[in-house]
Amino acid sequence: MSAAAFHARYTPSGPLRLGQWRCTDPERASSSLGPQPRNYQATIAVGDRIGVATAAAGGPVAALTAMLHDRGVAVEIGEFHQRHADGGTATFVRGTDGVNVEWAAGWSDDVQQSALRAVLACANRLQSAASTA
Repeated sequence: MSAAAFHARYTPSGPLRLGQWRCTDPERASSSLGPQPRNYQATIAVGDRIGVATAAAGGPVAALTAMLHDRGVAVEIGEFHQRHADGGTATFVRGTDGVNVEWAAGWSDDVQQSALRAVLACANRLQSAASTA
C-alpha cells in the first residue's frame, strides 16, 4: 500500500473536525500524587455545527472521546499504539462505536496532537462505516 493510499484510508478527513485544543488547568508540580483529572477545552465541528466543548478526564484521549460522546458521536478506543520516527509521532488506534470496529492513524510532531488526530480519524471512519451499513 502506498503512503498516499494509507493516508487516504487511515487518516481520513470527514464531518468531525478538531480546532483549538487546550488544557485549561494551571501547570501542576511534578510531585502531585496519583492520577488526577484535568480540564480540557476544544473547538469541535460535527458537520456544519461548530462549538466549544469541555471535559474533565485523566488525559486528552479520554477528554476527546467524552466531548465527542456529548455530541452524539460514539467512539471507544480499544487499542492504542504510538511510534516515534523522523521527528514526529505516529499514533494508531482501534476503536468501536458499539457496532463497527475501525483502525485509524494520526501523525504530528507533537505526541498529544498525534493521538488526538488518530482518535478523530477513527471517529470519522466509524461514522463512514455506520452510514454505509
